[in-house]
Amino acid sequence: MPKKLVVICLINFLIAAVMGLALRFSFLESIGLNYRFLTHAHSHVAMLGWVYLMLFTLCVHYFIPNEPKIFNRLFWLTEFAVVGMMVSFPIQGYAAMSIAFSTLHIFCSYYFVYLIWKHLKTDSTVTEKLLKSSLLFMMISTIGVWCLGPAVSILGTTSAFYQIAIQFFLHFQFNGWFLIAVITVFFHLLKVENSKLFRQFFKLLIASTVLTFALPIQWFAPHISLPWINGVGVVLQVVALYKFLQLIKLNQHLVFKQEYKLVVYMYSFALVCFILKVLFQAVSILPEFSTVVYNHRNFVIGFIHLLMLGVVSGFLFAFILKSNLLIDSKTLNFGIYSFLLGFVLTEVLLLSQGIMFYFGTGILPHYYLLLFLFSILLPLGISVLLFTIIKHKNYATKTAKTT
Repeated sequence: MPKKLVVICLINFLIAAVMGLALRFSFLESIGLNYRFLTHAHSHVAMLGWVYLMLFTLCVHYFIPNEPKIFNRLFWLTEFAVVGMMVSFPIQGYAAMSIAFSTLHIFCSYYFVYLIWKHLKTDSTVTEKLLKSSLLFMMISTIGVWCLGPAVSILGTTSAFYQIAIQFFLHFQFNGWFLIAVITVFFHLLKVENSKLFRQFFKLLIASTVLTFALPIQWFAPHISLPWINGVGVVLQVVALYKFLQLIKLNQHLVFKQEYKLVVYMYSFALVCFILKVLFQAVSILPEFSTVVYNHRNFVIGFIHLLMLGVVSGFLFAFILKSNLLIDSKTLNFGIYSFLLGFVLTEVLLLSQGIMFYFGTGILPHYYLLLFLFSILLPLGISVLLFTIIKHKNYATKTAKTT
């Protein structure tokens, strides 16, 4: 796995984490930046600079033989777009420059899909199905972005059309592109075969991803049919989770016996977060709960972080740890455990405060201070991981590829 590209991805993640830390500090003291603008920067850099580019690197590494130079050029052009958003969003929010860089990133992603389709070489039907599905969801998600302009000009930013367009992009980026892509790499490493069990899982996964979009639509354009559609999607997702765990059990020796301790811990952490994510979505069948989640920002942020930091980043960290870019050490363990502790503490705090807001019992003592202090552990952990990769000199530029 190319060390330089992984380092760039982690630097993006670190910057996104520092932005998130600044957002939480802004509840204690003024930071001199527009909160909303900085939020846009934080989310875009985390999604497109960390997750997107890390998946880009993994897909090319594992599934593209010989890694044509065009992928390297495309990576740096995409990183240029990320840096542009990193600088422009905190200054102006959604405006000419930030929109231009965001648009450049979208066109880079389209070209990435084309190149993967053209150069993909694999004997695994499992890999091909999952990877192509994730890329299709990525392209489909951008329909939501293209709808934002007409939505603003015709109906305004408070319209249901505008809000649903945003949710369309986020839903299919998170649950389609990001989640299915990490499952693709995970199943590739597990050597999952194209069995009846996998085919059942795949169909359930795709169907549930599409149907559960009914929930965010229900928030902005309620209709009697939408809770039922979401309910079907949630049930299919729970069954898909069961099939997913069965597939892992069949190949668990590749994860829990052949990897060193820290990799096993990261896989376990990501899997637990995945189970929690599905269970929390299952509770959305209850109309009262889905309304509570929508009306209380703590629950929304907590769920997004559960998916992005827990599931997706958990798997991405595991993939990095199992590469030969670093070796097991006390420093590395400190960095990973700092990140995990920061994640768990902030999630518990967000959940606890959300419950208190719901019951109208006020705010936790020193809530914003504690949230800021616990959040320090996230960029600290990323920094240590980044440091250990940069410091480690005895690495090969590429790990052995398996097909």
